Amino acid sequence: MTDLFIRIEATTGRITLNRPDALNALTYEMVLQIEAALDGWRDSVDCVILDANGDRAFCAGGDIADMYASGQRADLAYGRRFWRDEYRLNAKIFEYPKPVVSFLHGFTMGGGVGVGCHGTHRIVGESSQIAMPECGIGLVPDVGGSLMLSLCDGHLGEYLGTTGFRMGPGDAIRAGFADGFVPEAEWDALKAAIVVQGVGAIEYSTAPEGDLPAMQPEIDKHFAGATLGDIERSLLSEDSAFTRATLKALRRNAPLAMGCSVQIVRRLRSAGSIRQALDQEYRFTHRAVAQGDFIEGIRAAIIDKDRSPKWAHAAIADLTAAEVTAMLMPLGADALIWEDST
Repeated sequence: MTDLFIRIEATTGRITLNRPDALNALTYEMVLQIEAALDGWRDSVDCVILDANGDRAFCAGGDIADMYASGQRADLAYGRRFWRDEYRLNAKIFEYPKPVVSFLHGFTMGGGVGVGCHGTHRIVGESSQIAMPECGIGLVPDVGGSLMLSLCDGHLGEYLGTTGFRMGPGDAIRAGFADGFVPEAEWDALKAAIVVQGVGAIEYSTAPEGDLPAMQPEIDKHFAGATLGDIERSLLSEDSAFTRATLKALRRNAPLAMGCSVQIVRRLRSAGSIRQALDQEYRFTHRAVAQGDFIEGIRAAIIDKDRSPKWAHAAIADLTAAEVTAMLMPLGADALIWEDST
């Protein structure tokens, strides 16, 4: 069974992810095939539709089992090549010269955000759950997600990036990860209409109310600190349902990844470029297998599934500013480049 259905209907390019049993997780080959399709269609289609088969997920992330295996072999090249080529695809979707319409049902997380949330018309429905949970496996929010986090109101970006909070449809629209809500019962008809009429056929409905508006004052209060340590100290200074739940979420995740996530979001607030975001992210991911918590995060999440990672830092307070700086230093000759792979 093919992992992707790629075809043209009338003047619309269509790409359907087809690994429902794996929550449509992206493999390296899928990344390259999506990129090749988009490159080939630049002058021949009027728009592109991205969707996925199965009931549970548009795309729950990248297929990282191979990353773990390569890390165990001390093969640093595989992961770096995967991220480099994936990030190039993310930039191409963001900069694509034709409208890109994505239908984001169920889980859209990590690598799924990179494919589904950089287009021009990002549609969510009742089942949509969008998140950047990378800190839970020792990574930073990547695939260009850090750019969207940096553009969120107030300090939502720091909160969403460090906690991995799952956004329903209303919250995803508020945070800038989606453009509008369409009831999922109408999606098949809408896709057919787009093939005939183009993106002018899209009409959004009122999305369900999300949780973030009520949480925003506390998020802005506690996540305004300059560092992850400042954020934790602010949360510890007050006892509320929000601070207790947030501290619990932060203490599940890798301190180094969270500390770097905060700094990346802060840096990008004055940037606003997808390529600058991907460059910042790649500084971390390039180093992640050899220097960070990524391999341990994968082990705990998907290999042994014990959900008990042994992070390099036992507590947020153990993380130093120098360690954060070291993970985000420029890569020199290893910096992310944008030429197509050969």
